[in-house]
Amino acid sequence: MDIEKVKVLIAGSGPAGYTAAIYCSRANLSPVLYEGLQPGGQLTITTDIENFPGYPDGVSGPVMMEQLKAQALRFGTSVRSGIVTNADLSQHPFKITVDTGKTIETDALIIATGATAKYLGLPDEVKYAGGGVSACATCDGFFYRGKDVAVVGGGDTAAEEALYLSGLCRKVYLIVRRNELRASKVMQQRVQTAASIEVLWEHQVKSLWGEGVVEGAVLWKKKGTPAEEEVRINIDGLFLAIGHKPNSELVAGVVDTDDVGYIKTVPGSSRTNVPGVFACGDVQDPVYRQAVTSAGSGCMAAIDAERWLAEL
Repeated sequence: MDIEKVKVLIAGSGPAGYTAAIYCSRANLSPVLYEGLQPGGQLTITTDIENFPGYPDGVSGPVMMEQLKAQALRFGTSVRSGIVTNADLSQHPFKITVDTGKTIETDALIIATGATAKYLGLPDEVKYAGGGVSACATCDGFFYRGKDVAVVGGGDTAAEEALYLSGLCRKVYLIVRRNELRASKVMQQRVQTAASIEVLWEHQVKSLWGEGVVEGAVLWKKKGTPAEEEVRINIDGLFLAIGHKPNSELVAGVVDTDDVGYIKTVPGSSRTNVPGVFACGDVQDPVYRQAVTSAGSGCMAAIDAERWLAEL
């Protein structure tokens, strides 16, 4: 079998993967990048990005990803369609398998496979994607200034999103499935003392409505009990804060992860517990999850890989 040999293989695209590719290419490492299941990552389902430096008038997510890809191609990255399905990290060089069946030997592996936001599974979430449904208040909250929105969730992330939005929006509904918050005590106190936040206890989202964009939601109150009833609220946006799932299955059991699955890196670097394997972007970031921080960590991964290869 003919096996391709490369210096650096990057699994995944998005800001982290493409930035890593740009830096690796400029360092003459001739990287190969496989775009993964969602070329361009989560930003390809984002309409407008207004908080990435260098775009004073904003930019759409798909356009920005195409620009990053073009920049990586310009410096010589081999950008390929396909998904990395297996990574044998037991020996060096690493043996990487892609969904076409092709095997590649690489001296260094950069994992930029990202994370996937958890959704409720409602058809309306797909219908209104980019039209009122979001999984990132920090990314999209600015578009709802002075409007009414809802946040779904009961943990710290949901509380943080609701508090962030309360500084921008006229009204924030926090839709909580249970009769209590799972958030920390301090976050619970902040939510319950915020004047513009109304907690809807024991509520679940049934559906959304609106002409092209979200205009309201239908909720179940006390679903499955004798007191069950249907509630309608008028909102302009629905923010899902029920967690993210890091796409780290590729190296599960070999590369160290936390309890959720986020890849652990040595503080201040992109290095993992496996020498020659580096992680960047949302797959190793449970805290910030922003395009700019992903791009920065992609830069770190490329520089770390370059230095590691130079030491071999």
